[in-house]
Amino acid sequence: MSTLIARMPDQPFETSPDYVQSLARGLSVLRAFGHDLATANLAAVSERTGLSRAVVRRSLLTLQHLGYVGSRGRDFFLTPRVLELGFSYLSSLDLSELAQQSMEKLSHKVNESCSMAVLDGSDIVYVVRVPVRRVMSIALGVGARLPAFATSMGRVLLANLPEAELRGCLQLIEFQRYTAHTVRNVRALRQQLDQVRAQGYALTAQELELGLCSIAVPIRDGSGRAVAALNVGMHYNETARERALNTILPELLQTRAAIERAIQLGAGTPARQIPHARR
Repeated sequence: MSTLIARMPDQPFETSPDYVQSLARGLSVLRAFGHDLATANLAAVSERTGLSRAVVRRSLLTLQHLGYVGSRGRDFFLTPRVLELGFSYLSSLDLSELAQQSMEKLSHKVNESCSMAVLDGSDIVYVVRVPVRRVMSIALGVGARLPAFATSMGRVLLANLPEAELRGCLQLIEFQRYTAHTVRNVRALRQQLDQVRAQGYALTAQELELGLCSIAVPIRDGSGRAVAALNVGMHYNETARERALNTILPELLQTRAAIERAIQLGAGTPARQIPHARR
């Protein structure tokens, strides 16, 4: 009989030999960071978690060694690597089923390709795709990676990061001039992200490839955190921007709402994993 079964029903799991205290403490330290505590010193994390400064220090140094935490002077902050944990969670929701039907309806309505992606470092990774026609010179499918800074889905995800995580992502970006319209530096990108944050969507035109236009919105979980992005891609012409805003965006927002409801309803059910992108 296992230890878990043999334990008395009213015995707290924390007193069980199966309980890994160091793991619990490390996760507690990670959860201490958020929108209201993007950077923190030992005292701040200790106060929020209820752990001693010595324990907090060991946890933070271990997390820093593993790449999940960075430091600046006496302050610590989360790095983009924590997004790997969110990516695993998102994959476990089986978005291929939760989102596929809604995305197919959207694609049929607007007669354009529809995609969903998550952020992985400075790239986006496609997790669902409903193609109608090929609008890019490269083939896109589940697991495909594109630079976040030059894509509509990447921008809505970057715009919704806490400031400390955003700074970490910006440090990873290698700006490449794909076309004459591509954003070239951090300052210009931040201006774009401020606009995306204010308006709630991202619209890119010919930045990744000439002739390509794309509009995207964030998909949020029950806590309001942006866990993925949804977009519609189309050929660029002089009427593309007007069509994207007046015709496609309303349909995109309706589809986003349907997918968010499906995620919340399906979050507690068993699911097949979406294959991770090869790194």
